[in-house]
Amino acid sequence: MAASVLEPRVLICLGVLLTHCVTIDPAVAAAAAKPPRVGLEFPARSSALFAERNFPGRSGGQDHPHSVGVGSRRDCTGLRRGSEIVFIGEVHENITLHCGTVSGRRAVVTWYRNDSEPVFLLSSRSSLLPSMPRFSLANGSSLHISALSRQDEGNYTCWEGLHESRWFRVRLQVASGPYKVEVSISTTGTLPNGTLYVAKGSQVDFSCRSSSWPPPMVEWWFQSPDSKSEPFGNNLTVSRFTLLLMSQNLQGNYTCLAMNKLSGRHRKLTTELLVYSPPSSPLQCWAEMPPGQLMLQLTCRWDGGYPDPNLLWTEEPGNVITGTSRSGVEMLNQSQLSDGKKFKCIGSHILGPESGASCMVQIRSPSILSEPMKACFVGGNVTLTCQVSGAYPQAKVLWLRNLTQPEVVIQPSSHYLITENGQSTSLTIQNCSRHLDEGYYVCRAENPVGMREVNVWLNVKEEEVVEEEENAAAVEMEEADEREEWPKEISKHGRIHRVTALVNRDIDRMEDGFQALQDDSSEPQSDITQEIGPI
Repeated sequence: MAASVLEPRVLICLGVLLTHCVTIDPAVAAAAAKPPRVGLEFPARSSALFAERNFPGRSGGQDHPHSVGVGSRRDCTGLRRGSEIVFIGEVHENITLHCGTVSGRRAVVTWYRNDSEPVFLLSSRSSLLPSMPRFSLANGSSLHISALSRQDEGNYTCWEGLHESRWFRVRLQVASGPYKVEVSISTTGTLPNGTLYVAKGSQVDFSCRSSSWPPPMVEWWFQSPDSKSEPFGNNLTVSRFTLLLMSQNLQGNYTCLAMNKLSGRHRKLTTELLVYSPPSSPLQCWAEMPPGQLMLQLTCRWDGGYPDPNLLWTEEPGNVITGTSRSGVEMLNQSQLSDGKKFKCIGSHILGPESGASCMVQIRSPSILSEPMKACFVGGNVTLTCQVSGAYPQAKVLWLRNLTQPEVVIQPSSHYLITENGQSTSLTIQNCSRHLDEGYYVCRAENPVGMREVNVWLNVKEEEVVEEEENAAAVEMEEADEREEWPKEISKHGRIHRVTALVNRDIDRMEDGFQALQDDSSEPQSDITQEIGPI
């Protein structure tokens, strides 16, 4: 039976069988539509209607299971806190508030919002429309609220009238967020891909915040490469901390996690942070010839930094880029080389200096020097030496035989011993043989810039021949000494035939001439006496 507030007397019936009815004034009926705040007194004639306000945990009520419900695309149960049940929902989600703990359809159920003043929301009586379209009755007694907002948070009261009137108080808490996590890391640079980096030894400030209601709990976690995550600590509203003297072991992923403790919802943001360091050594560059290849390898190194620097080779003058590699190694063939050409390596690092660093190399073809002739005795040893200078990169030196096969390289063996001392190379021939070893030897020095050769003649002598030649040489030396003495004795007469006799070793004529020289010693000397002719 419906109740009309336009009649002077209103009949409100309680119960499905209309067995409990009372007649009250319209003012009392209006009061029934607005339940009083706790402690409000009622007229005595309405005591049948408001005889008892039953809340969970009091007489006439029932305890509710201890559980928490989060309004996230589903209805919720509540958490009993003292004399009220607490429901938790999220902004923009839907939630259903239960009236007491008994499910199923009931007689008359009315819902109110009572914060500072009680406000009617909806009733199971069809004649009373909901105060807002977002409010609806679910299962005949539960209050269903769609599209929750922060303004929906507050205290709700459910009035149930059956054989007796009962009141159930419900509290709704509305959580929002976290919607966005904001991370700030100071003293950083940014790579093209968005990764952050800091300089080794610097001080770095970290902060994280998120928009949420209630304010979120913010946590920081750190994970270095090949290790597990570890927490830095947490704070209820904002998390800030500072790391002093950044080192390589602090490079890794920093995660800020913001959690809404009311709803349990959380968001996190992970930021990779790299710790860079500039090169600690000077820039070095050099040129060399790779083993087995007649090419020029330019190498440039700038050690001690992280990440590796960019290294670029240029040809000078003109600053012409040589190749496309940025690793500091370039390979050039002989067509790109000439004696005296210069190459410059330019190094740059992400941490500076802005001007970078550079070094230069100048390539040179070799010069070669050696004795043109060497000699050895049969069965003896001899060493041929070849001195190379001016070559850059260092030249490769080879010994060859200039016989029918001049390109055959002499290899070290029991007969040939090759030693190197810097750019000086020696070939020692052991147990010399006139048949095998006499002749020309070639010393060849070659690098990618150029090649030079020099020939060395080796004379192999027999012992007897050498002795005869040495004796003849000694005789010649004695005769030469004698020739120096005799002309002084005969210079006053100028007798050429006597000197000739001496040179030809004619002992008899030498004695005659010597006698004649004595006979003529008393004669006057002529100024010039010269006789030229056959003897």
